[in-house]
Amino acid sequence: MHCIYCSAPDTRVIDSRLVGDNGEQVRRRRECVRCLERFTSYETAELMLPRIIKRDGSRAPFDEEKLRRGFLRALEKRPIGSEQVEKALSRIRKKLQGSGEREVQSLLMGEWVMQELKNIDQVAYVRFASVYRSFEDVHAFQREIENLQEN
Repeated sequence: MHCIYCSAPDTRVIDSRLVGDNGEQVRRRRECVRCLERFTSYETAELMLPRIIKRDGSRAPFDEEKLRRGFLRALEKRPIGSEQVEKALSRIRKKLQGSGEREVQSLLMGEWVMQELKNIDQVAYVRFASVYRSFEDVHAFQREIENLQEN
């Protein structure tokens, strides 16, 4: 890594530590061989997430912000902390990474989101399901609530 002070092409690592919730990032203290200045760098693994195949057959890159907005919209005015949302997003991201696929159907992603919402907040689950499954009338809501009560 180049020195951020003098642009020398060689630095040495003095200390490395895992940081982040699950040790997903490495913090390195570095020292320039030429000017002896010290600085910190952070490293994260760049993982390729699969592309999402939408209902119409088009493909789009995975967009975590779009997923977060969907969660927050379903959870609007519900007593759920942001930590729970971030953990749910992390579980979905890990499922995507662990799938080993280059492309994943949006329907599967929607099912994962609904499962996470069902575990977090049942009202948010029904809100999301109503949009995701395009409920047409009150009977569709009623059937979904009955299914929720049975499980």
